[in-house]
Amino acid sequence: QVQLVESGGGLVQPGGSLRLSCAVSGSIFSIYSMGWYRQAPGKLRELVASITTGGNTNYADFIKGRFTISRDGAKNTVYLQMNSLKPEDTAVYYCNVDLYSHHRADYWGQGTQVTVSS
Repeated sequence: QVQLVESGGGLVQPGGSLRLSCAVSGSIFSIYSMGWYRQAPGKLRELVASITTGGNTNYADFIKGRFTISRDGAKNTVYLQMNSLKPEDTAVYYCNVDLYSHHRADYWGQGTQVTVSS
């Protein structure tokens, strides 16, 4: 069994900051990459950022330096620091992990709501 537990979402004013966390637990042999996706109402789920075990990062163009992804390998946890938040960042944010448990697969968190509004 693999579990992903997300935290850190909430309501924030435009220009504010939030930090999302996603802790992975269970029978894990290896983690290949960890990342964050988001889905706004009426839109497709889209990649926000990802990070490999080696520390290579990939960001969506719309981030433009506002968000930073990081990971703590010892804790099997991935973070997303979000600064200068805009109303268009409002969405449900999902943690995604590519790992090997009993087989290699993608695992998803339950999602955490981020709302940017004054």
